[in-house]
Parts: sequence; structure tokens; C-alpha cells
Amino acid sequence: MKLKLYQRVALARDLPEHGLQKGDVAVIVEHLPGTPATGGEDGYALEVFNALGETIAVVMVPASAVEPLKEDEILHVR
Repeated sequence: MKLKLYQRVALARDLPEHGLQKGDVAVIVEHLPGTPATGGEDGYALEVFNALGETIAVVMVPASAVEPLKEDEILHVR
């Protein structure tokens, strides 16, 4: 499933090397095509924001590390 640019997504797993947790909300800023080094899996560059809307991280992740937000989802701040 290819997600759209500037779509809000949630992390599907923890990224401790970046201080991010499963469920953190991010915005897709770039689609990264898969390479042999990634096993052919596409990826995304994400911008992660805090509750004030300030950027806290920009990371590159495989497509399997994100999931689209659901319309009935209730978000929380940690």
C-alpha cells in the first residue's frame, strides 16, 4: 500500500534510536523507492511533531514501520 505525500501516519513500531514510540504521529514528506539493500521494500521520510507542532525528528523508515491513521482514532500526547 503506497501512502500519499503529506498524509498523517502513526508509527507501527518503536524506534528507540530516535526516541520515538509506536503510535507517534508523523507526516510523510517523501516516498523512498526500495533498493536491493532494503530487500526491495519501499520506505518513507517522516517528519515527527510534538504536541505544539514543532518538529522533533526527521527519520527514514521502511513502509512496514508506518500505518495510516484511522478516522475513529483518538490521539494522545505523551
